[in-house]
Amino acid sequence: MKRKTTKFSILVAFLMLLSNYSWAQRVLTGKVTDGTEPVAGATISVRGTSGATSTDANGNFSLSTDSETGVLTIRVLGFTTQTLSFSASSDLGTIVLIPSGSETLDEVVVVGRGIIDIAEDRKTPIAVSTVSRAEIQNKGVGNVEFPEIMKNTPSVFVANQASGFGDGQNFLRGFDQSNTAYLLNGQPINGMEDGNMYWSNWSSIADVANAIQVQRGLGSSKLAISSVGGTVNIITKATDLTRSGSVRLMTGNDGFLKGTISYNTGLRRKWGFSMLLDYWRADRKYAVGTQGEGQSYFFSVGYKPNERHNFNFMIFGAPQKHGQNYSKGLTTTYWPDNASGGIAGTVNQPGYDMTGIRGNHNYGHYNGEGLSLVTNFYHKPVANLNWDFDITDKSSLSTVLYASMGRGGSTGSLGNGQNRLNSQYGPAYGPQGQLLWDNIAKYNADIPNGVSSGFNGTMLRASMNNHFWYGLVSNFSHETDYGLTFNVGADLRFYHGDHFRQLINKLGLNSRIENSAAHGGDFEITKTYKADPWASLFNYAPVDQRVGYDDSEDINYQGAFGQVEYSNDDFSVFVQGSVSNQSYIKYNRWNYDEREAKSDTESKIGYNIKGGASYNINDQHTLFANIGQYSRQPFLDNVFQQGTIDFTDPGVDNEEIFGLEAGYRFAAANFTVNLNGYYTAWRNRFLGYDADNREVNDVVYPDVTYLLTGVTQLHKGLELDFQAQITPQWMFRGYGSLGDWQYDGDSPYRLRNNDDSQIIESGNLGLSGVKVGNAAQTSFGFGTEYDILENLSIDANYNFYDNLYAQVEAADVVGAALEGEVYAPEKLDAFGTFDAGLTYLFRVGSQQLKFRGNVLNLFNTTYFGRKDGFGYYYGLGTTWNAGLTYSF
Repeated sequence: MKRKTTKFSILVAFLMLLSNYSWAQRVLTGKVTDGTEPVAGATISVRGTSGATSTDANGNFSLSTDSETGVLTIRVLGFTTQTLSFSASSDLGTIVLIPSGSETLDEVVVVGRGIIDIAEDRKTPIAVSTVSRAEIQNKGVGNVEFPEIMKNTPSVFVANQASGFGDGQNFLRGFDQSNTAYLLNGQPINGMEDGNMYWSNWSSIADVANAIQVQRGLGSSKLAISSVGGTVNIITKATDLTRSGSVRLMTGNDGFLKGTISYNTGLRRKWGFSMLLDYWRADRKYAVGTQGEGQSYFFSVGYKPNERHNFNFMIFGAPQKHGQNYSKGLTTTYWPDNASGGIAGTVNQPGYDMTGIRGNHNYGHYNGEGLSLVTNFYHKPVANLNWDFDITDKSSLSTVLYASMGRGGSTGSLGNGQNRLNSQYGPAYGPQGQLLWDNIAKYNADIPNGVSSGFNGTMLRASMNNHFWYGLVSNFSHETDYGLTFNVGADLRFYHGDHFRQLINKLGLNSRIENSAAHGGDFEITKTYKADPWASLFNYAPVDQRVGYDDSEDINYQGAFGQVEYSNDDFSVFVQGSVSNQSYIKYNRWNYDEREAKSDTESKIGYNIKGGASYNINDQHTLFANIGQYSRQPFLDNVFQQGTIDFTDPGVDNEEIFGLEAGYRFAAANFTVNLNGYYTAWRNRFLGYDADNREVNDVVYPDVTYLLTGVTQLHKGLELDFQAQITPQWMFRGYGSLGDWQYDGDSPYRLRNNDDSQIIESGNLGLSGVKVGNAAQTSFGFGTEYDILENLSIDANYNFYDNLYAQVEAADVVGAALEGEVYAPEKLDAFGTFDAGLTYLFRVGSQQLKFRGNVLNLFNTTYFGRKDGFGYYYGLGTTWNAGLTYSF
């Protein structure tokens, strides 16, 4: 009996083992498509295991697993990584992948398909890089400058990160931010007056960004814009299709704290609502005196009455206030003797060797509290209304109506200032270069009756830049049955800006006497206003309390564009053109006898035309080439003489830009590579360079501007980027850029005395062979991500920069020419930085928590990222942030 029991036990054990073995041989099957066609070469794996397979030519796969339940991961370049839970069923059916770069448009952003021009939506390839929402949320939020999100792409260089929160500058193919077009959901957001981008105005934009696409060079945008470096499309959240929410808490170096809450109702019948609220603060960005604080708000309401119409209203704002840090260099400043009109003395400002990498000669203490000479504060609410109308299956109309209101400015000194302090009251700067505000206050205490005028006495003022801007962009698209697609559209913009100064802190004084022709001579200023982004929305100085200057401008822009594109399975070709009219009017309420003097209206016509073609050698190899010519209107700041309503003489003409580029793309299942070459000629460029203390005919002028009216730049280069999914858990990518950016030919110049706007010198500058400064002409980088466990991953990026030159200063070029030499700007040392990050996902019940940590410049490399006419800008040392996100 015992033997039978033993045999029976052995039989049961054998059957159980056989059962387990059979279960271990369970085979998962399915088919992967893009919605219409099968996707071959996709990698299929089970999370937490090493087993993997690939889809065949028909998109089918089969994968053995010993897991009863689990998560299947599908990866293939060109599509977003997708996960799918499995349990009882072994047949997973058809799995539809979403193309990378457009998942946010199909699954999240439910508006603006005709306005938000994403390159993946087009048949014709261009030099483009897309940053996904996942990478933005992991690496681009918190105390990271927004342009740094794009630094792992070819020909992108980011500078001035250490200046303060939101003060970073982005260069694309060597062209600065004012010459690169930035679009927010299809809305142009470069400054209308000078083209500049102030990222502090868009604080926390990364929190609501679903994707960022960097289109280098000619790009694919159908708007009537004519950027030189390229186009950056920022696509934000709209009304999410599914109900969800999250709470995130972050911390970082130097007292950085940030809290964010978001919620989406999802699309309920015809309506949906999304919101995000955010608060952040920090003791400093990196250097002392760069403290910051701000909030962000985002609200979006969607309405989808039927399958033909789709509406979305969005409002976004990011009020902020932060201290700033400028370049560090030893300079000599002269101040005038009011009695004789000559030179009273000089002072050496603190150099970078005094303040150090964390120093800031704009910052000190006043009555025991920290006070920054230069504080930026701004509030720029933006609202837009999108309407998508699918007229037929082949025709659609997309329109966005937008408006923004900007209020705020930047502080500085008014009066004799820290550089003209009489030595009997003590030095203006301490031994580490810090501002000694109390010494300045001692000087103010001796001013009769506490009334400041001219250079007598020091106050803090704010240079205000208030504006109201509204516009409309609309695009009609029609597809034919013969491979042709037509687009026509309009781009309308209306802008009004006000510029003046107001008092912020009287530093112990009682009032200020100003002199203005419009006010009939001397008048007294007594009121101060807060340097606060919320207060500045509605509480700023009226006309009779403004100091220094007071002017306004109107800029109106009307553009029309059209495009024809033909494509089939083997090739595509497109031709695009646009024409625009831009008009300028200037107002002055300071230097003229009238209460408000008004200029004549100046109008200038611009255009662009570009075309290109691509050829698909086979499913993996593609060649393309594009060519374009732009005629771009000058910025308003270049059209008028400073402080007047008079046009410059001679007048400033349109800038002419010619671009040529070609590229090759290879795309396999788990490997892609792009190679691009480009040539850009930028002619008839106007440049203005400010300078101090220039001597002309034995007279020293403390404040002058060099006006160059015929500058030519030639930018040539090669770009390479690749990405490889080496294993299901390991991704590796890299890029490289080789540029040759030089000035070419000669340019006439005039030297203007800014005190009376008179031309005091003119001549010709020989610029051929002078290197373009401010951006590294050689760069490369590598990045990797590795899934250590199912819920734990690490990533790292290395970026190296070389052939970085100082900013070219007209005064230095003139000096070299007088010596019979060709000016050679200073070449800064090459440098490289290493960044690392870690992501850990874990669950609490049915809810998910995510930890994300980043360390930038892990090895604390010391380097100069830029040099201007006043000194050097340090790059950031080691900084870090970490956050915990609860999603529900």
